[in-house]
Amino acid sequence: MFGKYDIIVIGGGHAGCEAAVAGAKLGAKVLLITMNLGTIGYMSCNPAMGGIAKGQILREVDALGGMSGIVSDMTTIQFRMLNRSKGPAMWSPRAQIDRVAFSIKWREVIESFENIHLWQDNVIGINTKNGRFLSVMTYLGIEIFAASCIITSGTFLNGRMFIGKKSFRGGRLGESSSEGITSSLNKLGIESGKLKTGTSVRLDGRSIDFSDLIEQKGDENCGRFSFTDTPRPERQKSCYLTYTNPKVHDILRKGFDDSPLFQGRIEGSGPRYCPAIEDKLVRFQEKDRHQLFLEPEGWNTHEYYINGFSSSLPEDIQFEALKYIVGLKNARILKPGYGIEYDYFPPTQIDSTLESKIVGGLYFAGQVNGTTGYEEAACQGLMAGINATLAIKGRDPFVLSRSEAYIGVLIDDLVTKGTSEPYRMFTSRAEYRTLLRQNNADIRLTPKAYEMGLCDEERIAIVNTKSNAIESIIDFLNNHKIEPGEINSKLENVGTSPLKFKTELSQLLKRPQINIFYLIDSVSQFSEFIDDLKLGFFKTETLEEVEILIKYKDYINKENEIAEKIQKLDNLPLKPDIDYMKLSGLSLEARQKLQEIKPGNIGMASRISGISPADISVLLIMLKR
Repeated sequence: MFGKYDIIVIGGGHAGCEAAVAGAKLGAKVLLITMNLGTIGYMSCNPAMGGIAKGQILREVDALGGMSGIVSDMTTIQFRMLNRSKGPAMWSPRAQIDRVAFSIKWREVIESFENIHLWQDNVIGINTKNGRFLSVMTYLGIEIFAASCIITSGTFLNGRMFIGKKSFRGGRLGESSSEGITSSLNKLGIESGKLKTGTSVRLDGRSIDFSDLIEQKGDENCGRFSFTDTPRPERQKSCYLTYTNPKVHDILRKGFDDSPLFQGRIEGSGPRYCPAIEDKLVRFQEKDRHQLFLEPEGWNTHEYYINGFSSSLPEDIQFEALKYIVGLKNARILKPGYGIEYDYFPPTQIDSTLESKIVGGLYFAGQVNGTTGYEEAACQGLMAGINATLAIKGRDPFVLSRSEAYIGVLIDDLVTKGTSEPYRMFTSRAEYRTLLRQNNADIRLTPKAYEMGLCDEERIAIVNTKSNAIESIIDFLNNHKIEPGEINSKLENVGTSPLKFKTELSQLLKRPQINIFYLIDSVSQFSEFIDDLKLGFFKTETLEEVEILIKYKDYINKENEIAEKIQKLDNLPLKPDIDYMKLSGLSLEARQKLQEIKPGNIGMASRISGISPADISVLLIMLKR
């Protein structure tokens, strides 16, 4: 009935979708098994993609040939570039998404690949032979064979949901949990743990008084995630801000005695950076209000998601508290908030390709590795799909360093440090964030994708045209001088000092009051030069990149120098069969950590918690010997 596949992907969420597409693009025959074909690519939590650091990840996924950015652009109902008031390393794209349309579009993408097959079933076991993945067993009693398998089960593994004193099995409200995989993997020697997350109430927008709320509109010039010419929405829907207050807090505290979070019924650690509303009241007792963000669910629905009001308190407490929030006095709840506890597998058990160190050919991606968020899941699925296929074809693995991508930071953090709580990406985690800007992800990564076969000729041609244009514009600005009389009157209008001498345009652009679009409007020769380049749909991004490279040249050069030095350590490999317990020069903690994690190189070893510079010196001496 099935034959043998190259890759079996378990789970049809964000990680699973990207894993399947990556494998298919590289020529693998893929079987995607999911418990419900109607919820492929479904957004379990808030209806949004991107955000701080997450937007950078999504652009990197797109640059590498992934589909999440394109699907997001095609279903966007509002777009905003966050942190515009800060430096360009902090700019982060974020979009509100039509939840239903997003899932439908992902289904269309999946079905557009002839070498991706779908099967609705529940995987309950993993079989191996000689230490390698062999097959999966399903709830329907079918054994399906493949060369490799990628587990992307999200929150469904032994998932249990909590609303007050009530608890029931499930991976998402209204959907059953997946049981059997964890125990199967435990028998193979793969350790598991439990984590907790949650979601907020959904409200009927017709019962919300928006006149009392703070409206937050999208950007006037709507951006996008993809570096391709994806459509932009002709109109946008607004989000709205409101706040809790002391009365709301008092009502919520009445439910603490029935809270599964505080009464020990939830064992797993929750997300530190996105806590439940009841958790906020305990952690931040000095605050008398917390911001809530009302997000529309789509074009053709009145449903709204309340970001910031995640809760596992009893539904009557949630309902009563909402009544005292400005704008929500008459609000009707469509779905209560709930907490969910699920199994994950500590990620120090996988290597940088996301392959298990214990079972060859078995890969893990997404929340099963301890991460949070659609974007973190998507990039892991993409990388797992790439590496599973490359391994089948006998090609070298694809691993991104911390200086090459946020994706590299995320995976390196997971495999070297592990996590005991849901991991979330932030710009602060990326030490080379000046290099890893959201607007240059295509220049950084698309050539790598093209080399592997993930991107076509048209895609790499766009990147090459953009790169050449950037060089040409910088060359023009460095070599074209302007007389004081040509520009001084205009400079006074923007509050910057007049020129005393003939000056290069690049030096003028370094002034904080001047941006590149001002120069185009003010200097006719420069404007004509830009028009002659015929930049097309990527004109704005090209010009912004030129401005960044000129204004922040010294910072970028310094960060590049540091990255190159660190990269030398990453280029010093450590064999997987080293017995660190026999290296007497290492501290006991270092021996134990290195023996457990088995880092792939000196750079990874240096980033493991508990490894000192002295320990690294011992390893370097060992390598010389």
